[in-house]
Amino acid sequence: MRNKASIKTWAILFLVFALGCLTGVGIGGVYRSQTSASFRERRAREHEKMFEKMRTDLNLTDDQSKAMRQVLDETAGEFRALRTELRPRYEELRQKTRGRMRALLTADQQQKFDTLMSEIDARRKKEGSGH
Repeated sequence: MRNKASIKTWAILFLVFALGCLTGVGIGGVYRSQTSASFRERRAREHEKMFEKMRTDLNLTDDQSKAMRQVLDETAGEFRALRTELRPRYEELRQKTRGRMRALLTADQQQKFDTLMSEIDARRKKEGSGH
């Protein structure tokens, strides 16, 4: 019976970790407000590659390309403001989820969980996502 509970606990931890990864990948850009220079550079290169693909695939004229860039430049501040606005709500939900998960664990498991969460937080901070 204990083995079944242990498997269930690890399955829950894995599921939460996987969902966190998917969430981070899917909406991470929305929540990033403070990032490292290397992350900003990589993100800028990725955006440029996406823009060039769109320009090529849509066969945009020079005037259209300039107008598209202007739209992106004009809305960049709005995206930053939205990330800043949503970040506290995201963080609150993340901490609430961790608390609910932690409450399901034994004292020994809680210590391991806390260590695991600290490692995840340190890795996220190092990678520049900060959320």
